[in-house]
Amino acid sequence: MSTEDDRPRQSGGYADSGYFTPSESKYPATPTSGDDTYGSGTTTALPRPTGSDLDGGRSDREEVLDPEPHAWHFGADLGLFVLRVTLGALFVGHGLQKVFGLLEGPGIGGFAQVLAGFGFQQTTLLSWVTGVTELGAGALLILGLFTPAAAAAVLGVMANAIWVRVDIDLFAGGVELEAIYAAAAFALLFAGAGRISLDRNTPWFRRAPAFGFIFLILAAGLSVVTLVVLR
Repeated sequence: MSTEDDRPRQSGGYADSGYFTPSESKYPATPTSGDDTYGSGTTTALPRPTGSDLDGGRSDREEVLDPEPHAWHFGADLGLFVLRVTLGALFVGHGLQKVFGLLEGPGIGGFAQVLAGFGFQQTTLLSWVTGVTELGAGALLILGLFTPAAAAAVLGVMANAIWVRVDIDLFAGGVELEAIYAAAAFALLFAGAGRISLDRNTPWFRRAPAFGFIFLILAAGLSVVTLVVLR
């Protein structure tokens, strides 16, 4: 009884039966010598797939680029836009109150008296500085321009306000509003303005945390100087 399969090789059944022929295979066949386990003849050895075959045709030397570091994220950018514009508009209003006495504000003279009540010196000068800072920072936040500087300015003003107003006997020290303003400014300082802004092509937009840390130090320094020198 023969152990050979009498079926024609094109009918299949063996690894070399024609199922993987050079014309049908993705890889070119290279002949090798030797006896077939089930009969005499030649077999074909398939070359090992190259890197270009394994990665979908990409060359081994092709550089794999990182995804865009600041790709559009509608939810995050819309949230930053709303936060930025709201905070900016509120501080424009506070600045108009202090500098021009609009919106039922105290004006420069009235705000100077408030500062004197908190123990500050050079109150007229400090009133102008505070009012103009709030106006400028608020406008920049609305536009999304020079956002780290604007957010740091708001944070510095709020740090001074919290320091002189806080009362440990009250809930949240009695400075809930100032704390919310400061938290919003801090978030914009390190998150950046978002892509719905004029800052979107600037270095401080691409490296918001680094610039945020720099301006945080500046804001802290100016706040300390104001409290130590003018109070």
